[in-house]
Amino acid sequence: MAEQESLEFGKADFVLMDAVTMPEFMANLRLRFEKGRIYTFIGEVVVSMNPYKNLNIYGRDMIEQYKGRELYERPPHLFAIADAAYKAMKRRSKDTCIVISGESGAGKTEASKYIMQYIAAITNPGQRAEVERVKNILLKSNCVLEAFGNAKTNRNDNSSRFGKYMDINFDFKGDPIGGHINNYLLEKLLQGGSEQLLRSLHLQKDASAYSYICPGAQLKCSINDGAEFKAVADAMKVIGFKQEEIQTVYKIVAAILHLGNLKFCVDGDTPIIENSKVVSAIAELLSTRAELVEKALLFRTVATGRDVIDKQHTEQEATYGRDAFAKAIYERLFCWIVTHINDVIEVKNYDTTVHGKNTVIGVLDIYGFEIFDNNSFEQFCINYCNEKLQQLFIQLVLKQEQEEYQREGIPWKHIDYFNNQVIVDLVEQQHKGIIAILDDACMNVGKVTDEMFLDALNNKLGKHAHFSSRKLCATDKTLEFDRDFRIKHYAGDVIYSVSGFIDKNKDTLFQDFKRLMYNSSNPVLKMMWPEGKLSITEVTKRPLTAATLFKNSMIALVDNLTLKEPYYVRCIKPNDKKSPQLFDEERCRHQVEYLGLLENVRVRRAGFAYRQSYEKFLHRYKMISEFTWPNHDLPSDKDAVRKLIECHGFQHDVAYGRTKLFIRTPRTLFTLEELHAKMLVRIVLFLQKVWRGTLARLRYRRTRAALTIARHYRRHKVRAYLRELLRRFRDVRLLPDRGRSIAWPSPPKVLHRFQEALQDIYHRWRAAELIRSVPPEVLPQLRAKVAAMELLKGHRADIGLQRAWKGNYIALKPERPQSSGSFTPVANELKRKDKYMSILFSCHVRKVNRFNKVEDRAIFITDRHLYKMDPMRQYKVMKTIPLYNLVGLSVSNGKDQLVVFHTKDNKDLIVCLFSNDPSSDSRIGELVGVLASHFKREKRSLHVSVTNPVQCSLHGRKCTVSVETKINQSQPDFTKHRSGFVLCVPGN
Repeated sequence: MAEQESLEFGKADFVLMDAVTMPEFMANLRLRFEKGRIYTFIGEVVVSMNPYKNLNIYGRDMIEQYKGRELYERPPHLFAIADAAYKAMKRRSKDTCIVISGESGAGKTEASKYIMQYIAAITNPGQRAEVERVKNILLKSNCVLEAFGNAKTNRNDNSSRFGKYMDINFDFKGDPIGGHINNYLLEKLLQGGSEQLLRSLHLQKDASAYSYICPGAQLKCSINDGAEFKAVADAMKVIGFKQEEIQTVYKIVAAILHLGNLKFCVDGDTPIIENSKVVSAIAELLSTRAELVEKALLFRTVATGRDVIDKQHTEQEATYGRDAFAKAIYERLFCWIVTHINDVIEVKNYDTTVHGKNTVIGVLDIYGFEIFDNNSFEQFCINYCNEKLQQLFIQLVLKQEQEEYQREGIPWKHIDYFNNQVIVDLVEQQHKGIIAILDDACMNVGKVTDEMFLDALNNKLGKHAHFSSRKLCATDKTLEFDRDFRIKHYAGDVIYSVSGFIDKNKDTLFQDFKRLMYNSSNPVLKMMWPEGKLSITEVTKRPLTAATLFKNSMIALVDNLTLKEPYYVRCIKPNDKKSPQLFDEERCRHQVEYLGLLENVRVRRAGFAYRQSYEKFLHRYKMISEFTWPNHDLPSDKDAVRKLIECHGFQHDVAYGRTKLFIRTPRTLFTLEELHAKMLVRIVLFLQKVWRGTLARLRYRRTRAALTIARHYRRHKVRAYLRELLRRFRDVRLLPDRGRSIAWPSPPKVLHRFQEALQDIYHRWRAAELIRSVPPEVLPQLRAKVAAMELLKGHRADIGLQRAWKGNYIALKPERPQSSGSFTPVANELKRKDKYMSILFSCHVRKVNRFNKVEDRAIFITDRHLYKMDPMRQYKVMKTIPLYNLVGLSVSNGKDQLVVFHTKDNKDLIVCLFSNDPSSDSRIGELVGVLASHFKREKRSLHVSVTNPVQCSLHGRKCTVSVETKINQSQPDFTKHRSGFVLCVPGN
């Protein structure tokens, strides 16, 4: 068993109370709230208290604790009810819904967000991209809809002014693949927008400057408007709104704010707009002309037969028209946003025959019951909605439960509960309800006032037990004459003022405004007002009133919910001061009473937690009993179920109905589920064992046959390859090129490495044969060329491999006749003195030193030293560098003859090789090759670098030598540069 809460936190399930009384219920509710336990069960219903503070109970670790667990295994939490709804949907392929109810400020919106967050977290373990996209859009849609559908009120910083029912569609694997949102908008940016955005919308940051939101601007708020604005903008981009569509949304909201600031006055008999500059701003934002906006606000176009006239508004009519226009714009905007989101998340191309059954979890988050000091048409609709939901709760949880027990013949003690069907009928009954009376009043010809509507209510409903007014109860001074009426709701008595009922129900919007919007150059606005294309003379059907539309949507919602298996979250507001410590006993008691929680506890304690038809029960659990698996031979399914229950010892916790089995406690059901899960594993393992054995035997036979064929085939391929190899290379010793031109046969895969090794042996043999044919005196030059090619090939274009390498160029062919005669004696003297064995290289050069002095010199390299000589002074030795002090060479990547000798003491020698005959001979390759070959024989390393510019060091000072080509340059020469030297070489 998983961890359970200690009794110091109270009873985690109200069903476990010692006595079902209101005092004990309230004491347990208070204790859990004060101990920070905001969730409590009533069976499968979660009671949620608004904590008015952030709690660290919704993270990933908490999600993992509830994932796949049964309700009784973990302490009460929203995640538990969300997981129960998800499992019911996935296990039984049954549509479910989570109904979140409670009054305004009780935490319904936050509860719906946490439920969505949980469902998103536990689905799509395979991280399918399309499912992740749908999940992200479903989560982000909450942010966008709250931004445009919620408002700051006296009681709640984030009060829902719209109802939202979201269906989430799941595939057969239980991953979300789409959804659909139904909105029930009832009521129709500043702090978060940048200065640039506000300027483009002609707005300022001070919210109190705008009449429509001025009252809300005075309220303290816990919401960071700047952060919320950015979150909404980001969410709209994720959902798929284009940038121009987002900008249109901003413009529409700004236009509504400006509309609220329009002021009308009368000049004689003519109404005019005082602040006409605002009209220009509105026209710009709505992409139309200012004169058209002004005309629509001040005049109404009326068709009388074939004639069309412009009727001037009074100041009162102009104000009413402006407000109706603003509300209509906002309603169209909100519906357009919802439609856009639905288009994105709609399930497309889903074929149940291919993908399996598409199941649904619905989440209902709708405005809560409201009682204000002044309750008008909006509160009437909200409270009617809550009456319908309470009726659904009574029907599904209380009434339906008792009726089913009676129908199935289960012994049952009847529990009294308040059935609010009488209140629902008072509001929605055809021809007799308040909505029908209101519609009749709105359709009457002539001037109809709110007082006349109240008189009609008094005449037709005067004897109704749940309706009263001052006329019907003259002594009740809480009601005003000709203004107020009272309805005794399940949540308490509410006094409504009829002021504005007629106008709000008609929701009349002059056709002029519709045509104005339809003719806007903004395509989004034009799309929102399709009826604007109608001519003023066209007769259209009278539209349904606001109350009737709302009633129809509520009836459709309830019909939808009744088709699903419901799970309930009942939200309670602990106090009106938004305090995390205060528990207002009277306030909470009132909510417990009108939510029917105590009756819910009584029904739970007296009833059964689970019921299922015998056929379906057997279908799921028959594998846990030897008497029913795989099929039973008993007279009926009922007898088979009884045998199954008795063999597991559950007979004292069940009742047998006419067509269904009833299980009293959830623990029995969960034990059955555990047995089912364990047996299912054994059955699956058995089937897997049999099937895997069959597959293994098939695979073995196929593999054995394949291996036999492959073995013989490989032998054939190997033999064929070896025969072809012997044929091609049979006379290779007799060929002049020792078989270089012979193409190797393609080997079988198994002999790839064998052929590589064989080719390596062949190349070594061929190289030995070629070297054996080379005269001994040519071998040193050959080794030097090979060394030069290894170091310079691919780095320099000309290495000089095609010519003979002479080595001692000064002695071989004097390039400076006037000074060449004295070189041989100097070389002989150095041989006697330094005991060198061979001359590696000699050449005239042009060198530059650290004093920027350029001079002609000669270099003489033996197997022991590098000598720098002065040709003009009988090749006097100017500097001697032992070869063991030489660490590397640097040459450029061009055709120039630049060489830098790098030494251990950082006294590098910078020279350019000099050649007159032929002048284009490159001796760089020869110099690098002979030195590299010598160092290799001595088993020492010589680093050769090919770069331009060349890095070097003159007595510890870092410098660079770069090479440049000049057209008129006759011979190479060094010049000073700020970073070192430049070798200028002839370009022709």
